[in-house]
Amino acid sequence: MTEQQSSTWVRDQYQKVAKFLAEKGVIIDSVLLEQSRVLEPLLTVWKVKAIDGKQYWAIGGDLPSDVAPASVAEDARAVLKHFSLHWQLKAENLSRAENPDQTQRDFVNILISRAEGIYDLAERSDLWQAG
Repeated sequence: MTEQQSSTWVRDQYQKVAKFLAEKGVIIDSVLLEQSRVLEPLLTVWKVKAIDGKQYWAIGGDLPSDVAPASVAEDARAVLKHFSLHWQLKAENLSRAENPDQTQRDFVNILISRAEGIYDLAERSDLWQAG
């Protein structure tokens, strides 16, 4: 990616996550950039402070957007493992539903695939070494 494309991608991902959070009732006051991570063009992990003072982890990118209280993980690497486990459990629960339609089955497959992918990223030490 060029610097311009990279900048546009990061901005777009932030806007998608901010919209997702707003739909969940979380309005961003600030982003804790030093704790947030961008692994372009795959995902973004934002640690945000809401206008009510609460802090959250939010994930976006080429995967389902999601949010969790900041207390679930110490850092961006650990929160990837949290979302991975959360999505695997969610996929398991959805797959047990009676008569799932094709959309539900597709979503289960996406959750499983992305859960495995973000766990693999979290396990890659080279991505998490301090620069």
